Amino acid sequence: MKSNRAFRRTAAMTLTVCAALCAANATAAEKNAQRDDPKFDRLDKNRDGVLTRDEVRHIRDYARPFLEADDNKDGKIDRDEFIKAEFIHDRIVAGKYISDSIVTAKVKAALLKEPALKSMDVSVETSRGEVLLSGFVTDQSQRARAMQAAIAVEGVVSVKDLLLVR
Repeated sequence: MKSNRAFRRTAAMTLTVCAALCAANATAAEKNAQRDDPKFDRLDKNRDGVLTRDEVRHIRDYARPFLEADDNKDGKIDRDEFIKAEFIHDRIVAGKYISDSIVTAKVKAALLKEPALKSMDVSVETSRGEVLLSGFVTDQSQRARAMQAAIAVEGVVSVKDLLLVR
């Protein structure tokens, strides 16, 4: 009987120690996973564990994500807030890409509506609302119609003309 109790006590102690070690390893792994963010580390120039507006000012469209992610409003974002800022930034960038695609489609539709224009010979590219028209037209009047049709589309900021007259 005494050996049974000793065995149980030893087994219980062994399980307790194993559980404690596993919990410690899991906690350490979580901390390492949080700390292992190469982009955060690259941006954190002074290695203080937080990012300031100055450290991220070179990233386009990052002012709003920075402000929204700064939960404690201290003007700095830590690693957890950085994850939130990255999601917000990615959503903004994706939204702009979709907006440009919509503008491109609208410009192409406007060009198709121009009866005297061979719109299949005109390519349309859009970046941040700036439309680039390239390709071929038969004369200057077609070039002018293409430019007018493009600039009239909602969402177009400017139109660059790279159309060639054949």
